[in-house]
Amino acid sequence: MPGTATRQPADTRESLAEVRARVETPSAEALAGFRIGVTSDRRAEDLVSALERRGAQVMHAPVLRIAPVAEDRALLQDTAAILHARPDITIVTTAYGMRRWSEAADVHGLGEELMETLAASRILVRGPKARGAVRAAGLNDAGISHDERTSSLVDLLLEEGVGGRTIAIQLHGYTDAAQLARLRDAGARVLAVTPYRWVKPDGFEDKVGRLIQAVVAGQLDVVTFTSAPAVDALLSTAHELGQHGALVEAFRNDVVAAAVGPVTARPLEEAGIRPIMPERYRLGALIRLVVEHLSGNRIQRVPTALGEVQIRGRSVILGGQRADLSPTPMALFRALATAGGAVLPRESLQQCLPDSPGDHALDMAMSRLRQTLPDASLITTVIKRGYRLNV
Repeated sequence: MPGTATRQPADTRESLAEVRARVETPSAEALAGFRIGVTSDRRAEDLVSALERRGAQVMHAPVLRIAPVAEDRALLQDTAAILHARPDITIVTTAYGMRRWSEAADVHGLGEELMETLAASRILVRGPKARGAVRAAGLNDAGISHDERTSSLVDLLLEEGVGGRTIAIQLHGYTDAAQLARLRDAGARVLAVTPYRWVKPDGFEDKVGRLIQAVVAGQLDVVTFTSAPAVDALLSTAHELGQHGALVEAFRNDVVAAAVGPVTARPLEEAGIRPIMPERYRLGALIRLVVEHLSGNRIQRVPTALGEVQIRGRSVILGGQRADLSPTPMALFRALATAGGAVLPRESLQQCLPDSPGDHALDMAMSRLRQTLPDASLITTVIKRGYRLNV
């Protein structure tokens, strides 16, 4: 499981304090050897750049992008309905959504009327960033969720009673139908507006298809998600490609899913995937979490006769030299490293080969592995018995 990856023995891994100290200052080596998939479109450059500065190899496959304001007729229609209804309560869930809503209203000559309508309502915000956007628009909020969840605001309103009230809610690209239903079931009239609508970006099929194949093949260590619709789109595309089961299985075992917050995590959890998630639902916190998780759980340090070897993702590092291995050679090397110098019989190592697990295939795979490693003498042949790590 991604959230419960097996840790290395205490004497071969860094302490949490050491990991945190290294994470505090971005290092070009912090993510060296790891491969990370990025699914976001908005702010993707910031995320990709931050990961690459720390040494990661990044596969960027934006799953969805936000449609331009001028193209979104539904937003204009929903805004007009809210202006006509004059809501008693307005729930603002995201800073970006609030700013985009205001921008779209201005484009269509409704900006001033929207601000007047919202000012006359009781505004509740989901988090501090949403509060900042509301106040930047010259409005005041009357309350904030204690845990940055829409459900907490709905809990608050239901305790007060919402029968006969009109409630406007700014959604954030992922319709939380359960929360809308709770308000309606309690007698409220609910009007929703989605300031940003998701559409498929150019080159979607090719890029996302490659990302899915990379996850299924175990060629990525982490995939980051910053929106629930992106998760839904990725899973739906995997269904269309006949890869849904394999994709979910890969996320459950070898590849870590990293979600920026609980809303983004929900469709992953519903699919049976347990993502890692930062305590603070921010992009910077997500980056730090990825570094901490990989540094603390996915770096194997092995003492050898040639010095300490680090296994990071698909890379082997010895004395500052790094070799990137394909899946089969890496499986062989990991097996030898785990054995810690003990001789592994040929029959055992043959199980690491995907096809033709005979003696000749094993000899060829070992030859390729030695040629790729920083030093071929890391692996010792034990005549008529097998192979071992040179410790």
